[in-house]
Amino acid sequence: MYLAELTITNFRSFGPDGITVKLREGLTALVGENDSGKSAVIDALRFLLGTTDQEWLRFSDDDFHKAPAGVSESSDITISGTFKKLAIGDKSGFAEYLTYGLRQGDEPVLHLTLTAKRMGTRAGRPYIATSLRSGKNGEGPNLDHNCRLLLAATYLRPLRDAERELSSGRNSRLSMVLNSLGGVEVGDLFDAASADLSSFGADDIKKLGLLGLGDFFNKLIESHSHIKKGKLKVNSHLEGLQLHGDSLTSSISVSQNGSDSQRLRQLLEKLTLNLNNAPGRMGLGSNNILFIACELILQADDQDNFPLLLIEEPEAHVHAQRQLRLIQYLQKIVDSRGDKANKPQIIITTHSPNLASEIDLNNLVILRSGKAFSTADGETELESNDYKFLARFLDVTKANLFFARGVMIVEGDAENILMPTLAKCIRKDFTEHGVSMVNVGGVGLRRYAKIFMRNNPDQDGIQSTPVACVTDLDVMPNCGPYIVKNMVDESDWPPTEGKGARKWRVKRDFEPKDKELNKYKENIISKANGQCVKSFVADEWTLEFDLAFANDNALAEEVYVAAQLAIWDENDNFSEKTLEEKFEKAKMSYVAITEEARILAEDKNWSTNEVLACKVYAMYVTGTKASKSIAAQYLCGIILDKVKSDKCYDLRAKLPGYLVDAIDFVTSSLNPAPEGEIRGS
Repeated sequence: MYLAELTITNFRSFGPDGITVKLREGLTALVGENDSGKSAVIDALRFLLGTTDQEWLRFSDDDFHKAPAGVSESSDITISGTFKKLAIGDKSGFAEYLTYGLRQGDEPVLHLTLTAKRMGTRAGRPYIATSLRSGKNGEGPNLDHNCRLLLAATYLRPLRDAERELSSGRNSRLSMVLNSLGGVEVGDLFDAASADLSSFGADDIKKLGLLGLGDFFNKLIESHSHIKKGKLKVNSHLEGLQLHGDSLTSSISVSQNGSDSQRLRQLLEKLTLNLNNAPGRMGLGSNNILFIACELILQADDQDNFPLLLIEEPEAHVHAQRQLRLIQYLQKIVDSRGDKANKPQIIITTHSPNLASEIDLNNLVILRSGKAFSTADGETELESNDYKFLARFLDVTKANLFFARGVMIVEGDAENILMPTLAKCIRKDFTEHGVSMVNVGGVGLRRYAKIFMRNNPDQDGIQSTPVACVTDLDVMPNCGPYIVKNMVDESDWPPTEGKGARKWRVKRDFEPKDKELNKYKENIISKANGQCVKSFVADEWTLEFDLAFANDNALAEEVYVAAQLAIWDENDNFSEKTLEEKFEKAKMSYVAITEEARILAEDKNWSTNEVLACKVYAMYVTGTKASKSIAAQYLCGIILDKVKSDKCYDLRAKLPGYLVDAIDFVTSSLNPAPEGEIRGS
């Protein structure tokens, strides 16, 4: 049996429209930014099912959804769960509460609905009535206490104090876990009144149960000479304090009173769980791992009841490698049961890209804007093969997309380096706007985007995270092949098809140019476009070419200088030592290629702007090629310096339009950053 679906209405951040969370067998991770509702989902499960530690949960006024001003506040909370794939034991244990399908052979399911209603006040306090009923719409019988105990979940709270939880004390967590294990009462008792300690051997001690050992130890304490001496002194004072006829005497023992079950609990509460061979006091991370190991006792293979484990922020206090080991072990626990009955179900909440990257995409649920979006196969526009691809390549550096308010997906290191700086310089700082960069390295850009596209948007709603896919057009101007040396003579054009066909395309391949080129561009866009995903294709050729070409070569000098500095940086073959000397030399070189571009354009009857941009881009693809990533770093520095030193430097007006549009789109969920100094360097 497993919890397949959870629906919540009017509970905390979830209003009258409610939220439906689709869950899968095994391990499910709820991901999303702060205040997206992850903890509210876990708490709703705790209210619905109860917990193994028998924690008493009571609804309060703060649990009811607070409506906007002018709208009447909610007066009732509804939390519903649907359980599927019931084993034989589940069907018999919950027989009177099951719902059967209309067709013969349909497997029964278990529906539970918890309602909480405001009922005014009693004795000056708000009174909230609750009921837990079965049936699809909560119209079946009330669930009795014993059946609810079978559904109780094991819960690990966030920001847990593992050291305190595992220490001795009243109602300690360790005592509860140990008390839940089968066989806790097995073994002989110890008759303290008649037993002779002198004849009580090692074999007799081994036969004792926990209660017997406690009583035996108590007898040893009482028989110790120091304890006897203390008791005699107390009795001597007590005798002098008594009235005539009193016969009060004292005894000293380890406190154990009440029934056998109470005494057993008291005994277990004296125990503390520690790590062996620890060099001094252990840190929060190691104690947290120890605490989780203790809790996993409750997920024993032979457990008869529904084994649900709820963990909030398992990454708490744990470094990256241990996080990965932890999630692998949790998955191993699930997998070890195979298809057996009562396979463990684990639901975690996390802010960790480490954990999100390690969990199968089918088992993730993104919480955003009061809705839950499962990324399982069939729920998104991803194809089945896409899931196999993402299982290999969705690593920790890309998994930050699950927590972002906006996502920009790019195809190379240069874009990954440049885009955050360009955004910062036009007052759209990605960090302030919660935007994540995802560099796919030229492979699978649209696959990552389609994680955010719903297969059934009318049913699920649209995931509101703006996702921008930034990609090249990869169509050269007609002068491009000649300048970047794809051709020796601009009139000797290789064929586009058949033997010796070229892979690159130029504008002259698209006739009529405007219509066919637009159709080509729209085809690129259509591969990942819709809902809140939008593709932004270069206006011309590639990023570096477009930067140099746009708005009458407005950034051509900056792009050229950055490329020249990158070449000198890698080859270390320039005599001037300081960056300022190299910078001035590169600017002089740019003046020379500007004149060369003008002469060539006049001679060939080409566009001067296109020729100059091609000559700048040639620095990256011909001869001693400039590293695009190193050049991007230099370009970031050049632009930042100009923005800071020149208040009239309008970068927005200089950038290619598609880059500005992409930046505006992914930062659209928040207002622009206030005017002021550009921070950072």
